[in-house]
Amino acid sequence: MRIQNWKNRKRITIYPGEFYVTKEEVLITTLLGSCVSVCLYDPYNNISGMNHFMLSSKHYSREMPLSITDAGRYGIHSMELMINEMLKRGAKRDRLKAKAFGGGSVLKTADLSARNYLAVGEVNVRFTEEFLQNEQIPLVSSDLGGTSGRVIYFDTGDFNAYVRRMTKTGGNLVKREEQYWKKTIQTQEETETQVDLW
Repeated sequence: MRIQNWKNRKRITIYPGEFYVTKEEVLITTLLGSCVSVCLYDPYNNISGMNHFMLSSKHYSREMPLSITDAGRYGIHSMELMINEMLKRGAKRDRLKAKAFGGGSVLKTADLSARNYLAVGEVNVRFTEEFLQNEQIPLVSSDLGGTSGRVIYFDTGDFNAYVRRMTKTGGNLVKREEQYWKKTIQTQEETETQVDLW
């Protein structure tokens, strides 16, 4: 389908921290910098979903397993919410396929000269690839990493994903990502200081 033919298609725009699942033929779009979007689909039952997540720390040690970090918890939460919603609508886990995008290095990070740390985009990419491999969900195609932002269009009618690279990462995208990153850190810190009594 050519982009100009999308004008009659219902469009859904998702933002950081959101996901969308549907059985309808729609166009799901999002703007990515350091964040990652995973497009999941069950081609037999025609159920699709797309999320948009950023992990909640600027860097992690390359040797640290992501599954035991805040990054792992946050990414797994995002993926499992979307997968569970797809399963509720009739998708089969063993039939899911994935396409993944984003993880560009667009945020300024701390001095990583020791080369033992992964920056935000790298952590997002590593988490995504590890999660899909561990869950045995085939990664059919991907456009991950690099230094540019991306606009993603996921057509749930034919399960094709289209990427428009931003040749210059705009200041608004970087500003939005920094605000989102700070907000997730603040939320995480507030949550961690609360004590539950049992």
